[in-house]
Amino acid sequence: MNEVKKIPDGYHSITPMLIVKDGLKAIEYYKKVFGAIDKGTMMMPDNKSVAHAELLIGDSKIMLSDEFPEMKSLSPTTIGGSPVSLYLYVEDVDKTFNLAVTEGGKSLFPVQDRFYGDRHGTIQDPFGHIWSIATHIKDLTKEEMKKAAEEAFSKMCN
Repeated sequence: MNEVKKIPDGYHSITPMLIVKDGLKAIEYYKKVFGAIDKGTMMMPDNKSVAHAELLIGDSKIMLSDEFPEMKSLSPTTIGGSPVSLYLYVEDVDKTFNLAVTEGGKSLFPVQDRFYGDRHGTIQDPFGHIWSIATHIKDLTKEEMKKAAEEAFSKMCN
């Protein structure tokens, strides 16, 4: 008998589980905006609510379900926001960011070149989740990163 893998193939140690209102719309949004591939969706018996879905975005999976208040599983729109954000690397941050906003996301921070070597902007998707969307544009040494951070933070604090 084969030994069961403690982390299944295709998964990382951490896999985000997004709780949303209207899971089917969320799946379509993530497919259109982030190129997500639906790896499997299980519906509740009412065939209206997503019990569990797995989406592949780039090389990473996310899980998703509709709210289940009876299980204390609530979306950011119900609880008034989320302190957690997702950082997504893409080939073309400007294109993905603009599509995310065009399709109903809210721009929180515009796309800009950042001191840490990424071109990045932040949106809130129509389901309340925060996505920092980025393209890596420059490799920095630890020394360069430290200097760039000190300069950036000194400007923020003055």
